[in-house]
Amino acid sequence: MTHPNVILICVDEWRGDALSCAGHPYVETPHLDELARGGVRFANGYSATPSCVPARAALFTGQSQEAHGRVGYDDGVPFEVAHPVTMQGEFKRAGYHTQAIGKMHVWPERARLGFDDVILHDGYLHHARRSYRQQFGFFDDYVPWLRRQPGVSPDADYFDHGVNCNSVVARPWDKAEALHPTSWIGTQTIEWLYRRDPTKPFFLYLSFHRPHPPYDPPRWAFDQYDALPPYERELGDWEDDWDEFRRDGDYQAAIGDLPDRVVHRARAGYYGLMAQIDLQVNRIREALADFGVADDTVIAFTSDHGEMLGDHRMFRKAVPYEGSAKVPFIVADRSTNEAAARGAVVDHVVELRDVMPTLLDLAGVPIPDSVDGCSLAAHVRGEPAEPVREWLHGEHVYWGQSLHWVTDGRVKYVWGSAKGVEQLFDLEADPGELRNLAGLPEHAELRDHWRSRLVQDLTGREEGFVVDGDLVTGRPVTTMLAHTRRRLAAAAH
Repeated sequence: MTHPNVILICVDEWRGDALSCAGHPYVETPHLDELARGGVRFANGYSATPSCVPARAALFTGQSQEAHGRVGYDDGVPFEVAHPVTMQGEFKRAGYHTQAIGKMHVWPERARLGFDDVILHDGYLHHARRSYRQQFGFFDDYVPWLRRQPGVSPDADYFDHGVNCNSVVARPWDKAEALHPTSWIGTQTIEWLYRRDPTKPFFLYLSFHRPHPPYDPPRWAFDQYDALPPYERELGDWEDDWDEFRRDGDYQAAIGDLPDRVVHRARAGYYGLMAQIDLQVNRIREALADFGVADDTVIAFTSDHGEMLGDHRMFRKAVPYEGSAKVPFIVADRSTNEAAARGAVVDHVVELRDVMPTLLDLAGVPIPDSVDGCSLAAHVRGEPAEPVREWLHGEHVYWGQSLHWVTDGRVKYVWGSAKGVEQLFDLEADPGELRNLAGLPEHAELRDHWRSRLVQDLTGREEGFVVDGDLVTGRPVTTMLAHTRRRLAAAAH
């Protein structure tokens, strides 16, 4: 059997609605739209644990959070010990040349986890920068490269413009566009195509740090979206549910009031970074054609999580709402026959855990037993296929509690473990999640139905979220489930 090449493009913090092919009113992504027209776009793709570290655990292992055990953000955890079976490892076992370029966000930072090599830029990793006292060679390849470029200071840094990595402050990039981390990813990819092993198929993990903050696109991209109509905040009828966590006026807060003009500029920076990535995706796809491998390559595009971008006064990720939890999810298989789907849009709920089994299946590589995600290969091939799940359970430890949600892409139920906050949204009639139906008598039956689904998913969990068939509030929470902690403890001894 001839195995196709496989490229997984994972960007950081890209909202699922931010594609022009998804109907976004402002964002223009012509080249990602082209990728979608040549494959399948899964319109209800989610990240069940929507922050960088646990999302990548799902992506690399093909597992749900219950299986991989990472239910919150926690740096400094040995990834290979916690998660020994990875997508890239399985491709390598099958004879693939495996390469990662860009963001890995694992620890130790140079762990290969099944890749033959890694070329790293994770963005502003506080944990690594402080551990290595800014000796970038230990954990980052972009900064040493930047400092070697003509006319660049020997102590140059991606933080020279002073914009923090979780800030809504936005400004254009302060150096030549070719020196931007997004352009660097494209350059490194094309250089690697020259160096790959031509006797093997390749699995390439391309991981752009942007559009994660800092919101620092090139000037042309910033100006393009700064010219949009002024941003106007829109609030729902439930906005006081999380008021105790608000930090009004804090430009790095997860939730808090900021002037509309500030959010307008943040939006310009965020969308501008997307425009830049879209061009780099086109640059890379044209390079594949130049190298003669475009028609032998499966390409998937997704993100680890979204970005609230001012929705409900919220910013960043980790919350259950669409801006945070919904991600783009496109798979295009150019290596298959004409029966494959072209331009199809599938509205079944899918999740990052489904990427690994889908790509392995499309490549003809066995799916390991540890995977509890589902292959979507039949959808990509245009074959008759049923939904892979009836609903999705997502969660994240945040604000000192566990935030849970269940959805089928049409209805969403949210529960906060600290005080039992309940929210119910009709996503078809109310895609902005502005009207909470949970307390309305006419929706009590629907609320109870979705609550029972969450009870089903949480029954037996170690935290004790369910007792006698009812949700229980105030239980202690942790970012890592016991079975993963035991594996780490055993390895330490």
